[in-house]
Amino acid sequence: MSSRTIAFAVFPGVHLLDLTGPAHLFFEAADYGAPYDLRYFSVDADSEIESSAGLQLSELVSFDSLSLNQYDVIIIPGMVSDYYLEQDLEVVLGPFLHWLKAQSSAEVTICSVCTGAFVLAASGLLTGKACTTHWRYCDRFSDRYPNVELLRNRLFVESGNILTSAGVSSGIDLSLHLIERHHGSKFAADIAREVVVYLRRGEEEPQLSIFLRYRNHLVDPIHTVQDYLLSHLSSNPSLYQLADLIHTSQRNLTRMFKKATGITIGSYQDLLRIERADQLIKEGNKMELVAKECGYADVSQLYKLLRKQ
Repeated sequence: MSSRTIAFAVFPGVHLLDLTGPAHLFFEAADYGAPYDLRYFSVDADSEIESSAGLQLSELVSFDSLSLNQYDVIIIPGMVSDYYLEQDLEVVLGPFLHWLKAQSSAEVTICSVCTGAFVLAASGLLTGKACTTHWRYCDRFSDRYPNVELLRNRLFVESGNILTSAGVSSGIDLSLHLIERHHGSKFAADIAREVVVYLRRGEEEPQLSIFLRYRNHLVDPIHTVQDYLLSHLSSNPSLYQLADLIHTSQRNLTRMFKKATGITIGSYQDLLRIERADQLIKEGNKMELVAKECGYADVSQLYKLLRKQ
């Protein structure tokens, strides 16, 4: 597919980690081959802005110079509280908020990190929708925007093409969520591992895919075994093959795997088979094919496994 633009709004007094946390996730994803084009834009006429930490950010493009479509993403990070609590955002950001609403109408995905939700609310894009923001500012947000359903103690909330997150680390969670949506669970797991972060979902999100679960460890040989099991499910590799893969004994592999993941290799294989079988069945495949793809010679073995769910 063509390049997907990830556009970051830069406000005066922007919080650096709200901006650079998600930016680094998308940078790593691009380095892994995802077609992301990262852009940084000013919400006014200034091409140079000072962050809350005093770092100067320069060579910013103007928001109205961007041409975005339904495949693109806008991320609005948090900023110093004076900016959104002591100013009338509808006046200060009038042209930008009008542009932002136009992007939403064009089905661009729009996300906020931390107190960036105040900007979304000021635009009217959150009216009648659910959202979240930083816990410290929840009361003030509710007082100012009573027509928005604020959900507290949530990592992030998705309302159509509008996503809001609670703070610095949850902006990273939200970014991984988008990367997974764009490029799949395995790719998102690789990016999370690259930057050494845990994969989390919002409170109302479905449980993690087995392709993401049990990967929150830093034992490279076990990641290698997990990758091999995932890509060789139909061949049903033996414990000997897996141990030989990472140049260790079968006994040591068994011990290492349980210590790193909390479950046995056999249990992990079964979970992989169950999820793969569910996918294939939903696609309308015959049970004989499903059994074969899951490493079984006999359909009865597959039925026996599925009854364990």
